[in-house]
Amino acid sequence: MASATIFLPTIITLSTFIIFFIHVQATDHDDRLAINVTKHFSFPDFNTPKATHNLMLLGSSAVDKMGRIQIPDKAQKHLAGRAIYAYPIRVFDPVTRTPASFQTTFSFQLETTQSSVSSDGGGSGFTFMLAPDEFTVGRPGPWLGMLNDACDEEYKAVGIEFDTRENVEFGDPNDNHIGINLGSIVSTITINVSEFGVDLKNGEIQRAWIDYNGQKRLLDIRVGSDSLGYPSKPVFSGELDISGFLKEYMFVGFSASTGNFTQIHNLISWNLTSTSRASLRVPSPETCESKIIKEDGDGGGGGDGGSLDGFFIFMSVVLLAVVAFVSLYYNRKRGREKTNDVAMLPPVKERPRPPNKPRRFTISEVSSATRCFDELHKVASDERSDTYRGTLLNGRQVIVKRFSIGYFKSHGVNRRHVCKEIKAMSRLRHPNLVPIRGWCFDHQETMVVYDYIPNGVLDDWLYGIGVLPWSRRLKVVRDVAQALNYLHTQKLAHKNVKTSSVFINVSVRGLLGDFGFVMPDAESESNRFMEAVSQPTDVFEFGVLLLEVVAGRNRYESRTESNPESDELDLDLLHWAWTMHEMNEKEKVVDGRIGSVLNMDQAVGVIEIGLLCTLKENTGRPSMQEVIEYLNFETEIPELPSRRPMALFPYTSTTQLCSNSYMCASFK
Repeated sequence: MASATIFLPTIITLSTFIIFFIHVQATDHDDRLAINVTKHFSFPDFNTPKATHNLMLLGSSAVDKMGRIQIPDKAQKHLAGRAIYAYPIRVFDPVTRTPASFQTTFSFQLETTQSSVSSDGGGSGFTFMLAPDEFTVGRPGPWLGMLNDACDEEYKAVGIEFDTRENVEFGDPNDNHIGINLGSIVSTITINVSEFGVDLKNGEIQRAWIDYNGQKRLLDIRVGSDSLGYPSKPVFSGELDISGFLKEYMFVGFSASTGNFTQIHNLISWNLTSTSRASLRVPSPETCESKIIKEDGDGGGGGDGGSLDGFFIFMSVVLLAVVAFVSLYYNRKRGREKTNDVAMLPPVKERPRPPNKPRRFTISEVSSATRCFDELHKVASDERSDTYRGTLLNGRQVIVKRFSIGYFKSHGVNRRHVCKEIKAMSRLRHPNLVPIRGWCFDHQETMVVYDYIPNGVLDDWLYGIGVLPWSRRLKVVRDVAQALNYLHTQKLAHKNVKTSSVFINVSVRGLLGDFGFVMPDAESESNRFMEAVSQPTDVFEFGVLLLEVVAGRNRYESRTESNPESDELDLDLLHWAWTMHEMNEKEKVVDGRIGSVLNMDQAVGVIEIGLLCTLKENTGRPSMQEVIEYLNFETEIPELPSRRPMALFPYTSTTQLCSNSYMCASFK
């Protein structure tokens, strides 16, 4: 009987809705109209505010003084970079499954360096591409910065490569060809451009015209010297369906790389026009006036249509009345039987949110994701917090940092201020910051939910199995420096800079996460004061991180863990690095496992930058913007003092005086 009480009104209401829906469908005459969505941009050169605002440079790429984009920006081996239009472009209509039509032309110059000429080789190549995101940089060498061998199968990209290296393993015909790549670094179609009188490696400025007709699935590619104008004959013209490799919105741009030989790929100018079809729902042509005229023309009787409309209205009114009476009867009966029951209000419906916008999680959501905070899901733990790996209901993998309630109470931490700071940090978006997916402030619990980065933390790469190459180490510390500089420009600080806070993604990009939200009684201290204290501390801790990356060892190591009989190895890395500087033997700090594939001048320079970051604030410690310039070797590194300043002595791993980063400021 209880079941009937619950479901009878529901069944009647559903019946009413079905009748009403049939009526609406019977009288619905709206149509769909196709329109064109067009996007156009033009860059005669790239040394303008417009180009700065509308382009994103990723990896090893930069704009030179002549207004050209250089990928990579240095004549070095094993570099990769991208230059993409900063906003997504609609390239696919999911309703009709039709690709967009686009026309693009760009001038470029492939500069072969002297080392490559003497080695009878060149760089790897240059690619025009449609990419699914704006933050991935592919591998260098034959991957052309386009794809990464660690990318998942869902990462689909379309590229047209201008390749100057013959990679037999990828099916290249020679070292002067164009390849059309559909979701793979192995070209679907290759064109030997030598047959068309084109030499990509002759150092001349070349121009490419690419025209794709999305309706007919036709691709036309023309390449020639920029001085000769539009070529009369295409190097390729034929059918090509790229719809299976497109998302509705994608990013358009260029990628390039170097491998065992060096080459600088210059993009000089670029313009693009894209046109895609879209469907619009338009109002019905039928108006109230036309219906009245029609009814008057029929003699006011309404005809069969009027009778049908009257029947639907009558049935709807009858069913609604029955629903009202039946619901009233059963509600009064249940009220008499359960007079002591507490009335439960229906749950408040939350407004829909964008899928990637940070939000508040309930304790039940986080508990379900971590299997009730199972010990098997715990990945780290300290006095402040426990860190768990979890999976949300939508399948997204996350990291949950659960702060200790006891730590908050024992250290006088203001929980409300921490929650406010977590929300502020969650709004930040930068390619080198781990995104905060959300937070949980329920039942005295304080938790932060981060995106899960599958390649682990820098600790695992520095101290685990295998040896992280020098080029990767340098790239990671540059990435971390960019992230810290961004935080500082936003009047914020990280407050927990260490190797275990640096995550590595599939492109071996360094992402800074695990923010140091916890601080003592922060409510009583102004934001200006916290900025003045925390930002210099970030620089200090980053300097120690640089030493760890170069040396390949922790800040503090016991002799039992390393070499118990070595007198050179000091327990405190910072003290040891300063000692080696005083003895003019900084090369001994460099990780000997790296081997011969090492630029010793760069490594020593990074050591000097690390020591520079640990100087006293008013006697030489740089800002993060200056650190970036030093790490890019764009600015000469200032000379270090001959001996370690006395003000640094309170910082030792043995005394643990700086175990909490916010406590270090008073010593510097």
